[in-house]
Amino acid sequence: MYIHERKDWPDFSLDQAQLSVLLAEVRHLQGRLLGRMEALGFRLREEATLETLTQDVIKTSEIEGETLDFQQVRSSLARRLGLDIGGATAPAPRNVEGIVEVMLDATRNYSKPLTKTRLYDWHAALFPTGRSGMQHITVGRWRTEASGPMQVVSGPIGREKVHYEAPGYNRLDKEMLAFIKWFNTKPEIDLVIHAALAHFWFVTIHPFDDGNGRIARALTDMVLTRSEGSSQRFYSMSSQIQRERNTYYDILEKSQKSTLDITPWIEWFLGCLKRAIEASDNTLGSILIKARFWEAYVSHTFNQRQRAMLNRLLDGNFEGNLTSSKWAKMSKCSQDTALRDITDLVDRGILVKDNAGGRSTGYLLNVLK
Repeated sequence: MYIHERKDWPDFSLDQAQLSVLLAEVRHLQGRLLGRMEALGFRLREEATLETLTQDVIKTSEIEGETLDFQQVRSSLARRLGLDIGGATAPAPRNVEGIVEVMLDATRNYSKPLTKTRLYDWHAALFPTGRSGMQHITVGRWRTEASGPMQVVSGPIGREKVHYEAPGYNRLDKEMLAFIKWFNTKPEIDLVIHAALAHFWFVTIHPFDDGNGRIARALTDMVLTRSEGSSQRFYSMSSQIQRERNTYYDILEKSQKSTLDITPWIEWFLGCLKRAIEASDNTLGSILIKARFWEAYVSHTFNQRQRAMLNRLLDGNFEGNLTSSKWAKMSKCSQDTALRDITDLVDRGILVKDNAGGRSTGYLLNVLK
């Protein structure tokens, strides 16, 4: 029996005493992280938010098997956040712009109520062509009779294993009305637990043809943002779920086939959130390295190409070695201009030659060597 088939659905219960220690640890880590970030100043907090949201957008899509281009996502977010990251920030593909719009609406407008129209708009933004892959889907409204049973299935054709079947389409208006009303009501439980329950409840209803996981994670971020009272994000729950993807699906399936006591799900969620906050040290580390670099060279003059390329190197998202050819291509300049830019940075000790050798001379940032 699935959880939504029980007569007392959706009257969830949980053991708050069992969860209290883990919840206290998570809340402590949230407060400590926010305190550390407050000391960095507004500009660095915005950069940390940009890095976190970029990972959030990329990883929430990866969980569903979709790979997005890092630079396109980062560029789209930077443009909407009003951040200058150097280089062109041309519009990204519609599917990238769509998921960016959803994540920013969830986190920047976290205090606004959730409505059916808002969820419809999110779904339409995720699927601007009306397709999921090669398949036409119902976009911007709940799934319909034409969708057939909404099942989570694995295995080869003819030997499929059904892991879960969501409520029928004819129940969706009633189910989502109850969910939205609950979501907008001031919770009697801690907001972090509220986020865990919102995630579980939404994916269990599975109201759309596709995109339910991404919207559930956007709702999660929305409530976590409320729990912190700040739209700035410094850790990525989606990145941690991606790292623990198999465990995530296992606990979800077990909970959807269990009783209305969802303590095991909440416990896993809190543990995952704790690990997500702890993992944010990597993001903060790169932001601090970047800040120290620009402080050290505050009296130096750089042209736009140099500043943009140094930022890319400092962000740690540069693939392979930096060469004059890559510089020319990425900066849209001539090879001679690229070499002059690089030579100037080498002369100042900012770049050093990579001694690994090879057909083309490579360069490394001195601060990262």
